Amino acid sequence: MYAPRTTPWPLVALFTAGYLAPYLLPTTVGRLERGLDLTATQAGAVGSLLLLSSATAGFLLASRVERTGARTLARLGLVLAAVGYGGAALTTSVPAVLAGAVVGGFGSGTATTVAATRIAAEKDPHRASTLGLLSVSALAGAVYLTVPHLPGHGLTLAAIALTALAVWPLTSRLPGGTSGPAATADASEATEVGGAGGRLPHRRSGKVLAGAMLLWSLAQNALWGVSGRIGVGQAQLSEPTVGVVFAVALGAGLLGVLGAGALGSRLGRALPIGGGTVLIACCIALSASATGLGSFAAGEIAWNTFYPVVLSYLIGLAASLDPRGRWAVLVGSASSLGTAAGPLTGSVLSAQAGFPVMGAVLAVGLLLVAVPMTGVALHTGGRPLLPGAVRRRGGHPAAVVAATTGTPSGAVPEVGAPEQSVVEIPLDGTPAAAQGAYDTAAATRAPGGM
Repeated sequence: MYAPRTTPWPLVALFTAGYLAPYLLPTTVGRLERGLDLTATQAGAVGSLLLLSSATAGFLLASRVERTGARTLARLGLVLAAVGYGGAALTTSVPAVLAGAVVGGFGSGTATTVAATRIAAEKDPHRASTLGLLSVSALAGAVYLTVPHLPGHGLTLAAIALTALAVWPLTSRLPGGTSGPAATADASEATEVGGAGGRLPHRRSGKVLAGAMLLWSLAQNALWGVSGRIGVGQAQLSEPTVGVVFAVALGAGLLGVLGAGALGSRLGRALPIGGGTVLIACCIALSASATGLGSFAAGEIAWNTFYPVVLSYLIGLAASLDPRGRWAVLVGSASSLGTAAGPLTGSVLSAQAGFPVMGAVLAVGLLLVAVPMTGVALHTGGRPLLPGAVRRRGGHPAAVVAATTGTPSGAVPEVGAPEQSVVEIPLDGTPAAAQGAYDTAAATRAPGGM
């Protein structure tokens, strides 16, 4: 019998708190524009600075989660998010709102960094990230149904701050930092798994994926940041109607994520990532050229159905490149940079060329970036999506076993190496060991595992 899989709810909650700000970006930017009498470009710049601060946290903290402790960093991030977003929601001073957004963004990025690092250490990172996307999509959908009926510029910011406070109690179940002999043992194990000096594995694939994810996220959020303006301005819809469309679209995203979770590894990662990105490009072009409720709703709903599906596979691919979660954090931070540049890019493109041309440019860019992302998925198998699966071509699970049993590392085939046959060599004169001479075998705990 297989051991039952435990659900990492603290990580799911932390993932939700970190990702909520990007999901609420359209209404946040729109509310700032109308509530604080900002121009579209100025409001987009505030959103970009928020997300840039979030990305900065990821780059700064990617290698510090294990040493400092997931619990400590998670609590720090949640406090910064609550204070920053809460303060921005309670003031109408533009400099104070900007400062609060930057502080809150750093808190969101810190929470996301911890969640990404811990999820990468899970036996099934794809399942954990799928649950996180389900949670954040459901919460964002509820906000989109509620906020348009209430006045004020800071309602979405307040929702993010309250979410951070609600997640705080769950951080007690996260591990603390390592010190003394435990830290030395963890560092030794990390060196054995990651190579001399703990070097990142799959460095070329990781760099390509990080660069592609930056552009992929930029294109997504360039449209997402101005979607509210497309609905209200170009499609001539009311704000409550646009809010309903967004809520339905995020609900469709829930179905997409559920489908991705059920599909698992049956189609691998290359087809969902490459084919899904092509479909997203078509949806972006349709949504950006919408002139009525039908075309706007069709584009947004279809787009939000495919977007979390592809994102879940990209998160799983990044997590598979390094069991310590470093590539998951670095790729996620690169994605956050693209996300940060998205609102300002969308505002500038739409102001200079109009929404339809902006959509066409973004769609072509997505088609181009789909090629390297698919190539990375094809080049490296990464860890399997499902726990207990054994790859035929070696890789990190075999390397971990070799490191813990004294087998020379060169004897373990890496990903992409040809299969090696196993030859049994009889040893004459070797005394048979007594049954009690060996203890029971135990699974090696992955670095950073819970």
